[in-house]
Amino acid sequence: MTMINFLVLIVILALSVVAKAEEIDFSASVGVEFREFFQSPRFETQATDINTSLVLEAELKWRSDDRSQRFSIVGFSRYDDQDSERTHSDFREFYWSFNYQNWTTTVGINKIFWGVTESANIVDVINQTDLVEDIDQEAKLGQPMIHFSNQQDWGKLDLFILPYFRERTFPGPGGRFSFGSTIDDAVYESSSNAKNIDLTLRYSHYIGNVDVGIYAFEGTNREPRLLPATDFNSLVPYYDQMTQIGIDLQYTIEAWLWKLESIYRRTKIDNFMAFVGGFEYTIFQINNAADLGLLLEYQYDNRNENSTITFADNDIFLAARYVLNNSQDSSILAGIVFDIQNNNRFVNIEGHHRIGENLIAELRIRTLAGGGSDEASKVFNNDDYVQFSLKWYF
Repeated sequence: MTMINFLVLIVILALSVVAKAEEIDFSASVGVEFREFFQSPRFETQATDINTSLVLEAELKWRSDDRSQRFSIVGFSRYDDQDSERTHSDFREFYWSFNYQNWTTTVGINKIFWGVTESANIVDVINQTDLVEDIDQEAKLGQPMIHFSNQQDWGKLDLFILPYFRERTFPGPGGRFSFGSTIDDAVYESSSNAKNIDLTLRYSHYIGNVDVGIYAFEGTNREPRLLPATDFNSLVPYYDQMTQIGIDLQYTIEAWLWKLESIYRRTKIDNFMAFVGGFEYTIFQINNAADLGLLLEYQYDNRNENSTITFADNDIFLAARYVLNNSQDSSILAGIVFDIQNNNRFVNIEGHHRIGENLIAELRIRTLAGGGSDEASKVFNNDDYVQFSLKWYF
């Protein structure tokens, strides 16, 4: 365990003591995660078919009596028995926030999420992906920032100043979902490297039944290009500078949610647009209790072969979400993504159930298969897995 991992772990464990002393809100969870892969690994460097890891998460929240100030710490730490790169710690949040009239100023490390679609959130541009967590790219690293926000009747304006860049995490050669090669130190287009100052301006509002967000981003691309090293024995992450404009829309009418995310990105090697759009229709009160959501989305991306790799370039997503609305918060989501161009398929099934007051059980099954001949689609074809996890909250 590195010194940074150790320090984050100490802070997480100390939060409970601080919370009791200062009478502020504190919550935490300890979890164990088991993964079993259905097939032998593709690369010789990868470990066995069984993977176990331990997770510790904690949150400390404080708000002043007049509600004008907030302080938040969210710590995360994982120990993995196979992949040393997956053994890591991070502050997802570590910030102070101050409200004055219609203005809010936030300084520190925070997570900002944008997006409305289910299958992919291409407008989500602030935080870096914590790829060692899972290939779905939903886990994010905390991002250092200065955030100014102004709320008016005509909408909300957000300005983000991002003074330090977080590099994407990658599985090690011994872990599953690896690329079969060592990942070298990153290279940047910016002469300031990780200290390039990124800027984002976003406007969001609702007009009747429509929620809309529009932003412009200027700075370091969160998606690196993986280039072969000079000896061809490793991969080098290269982070381009980019300008990106994004928009997300959601229209609500009765049981329908119509959703759209779209971006236009300009870099030195490519200019392209992409979008994800579709709907979710919910059938309420099945047997006077459960809800069934039916989802359909289309993914499109016309970036060229020199850009960063994407699997969401010409795909159809079909899914169903069944929520029991019971005291155990039981739910299941089952979906499949079809790649129209090369017939690849990605199947995802997720289940969630609470046991008693403090224990959460989760089940996940993922398979990747198809007839595509491109190398990128074959990298994870041996990594189908079933995952079971238990988390105890206190």
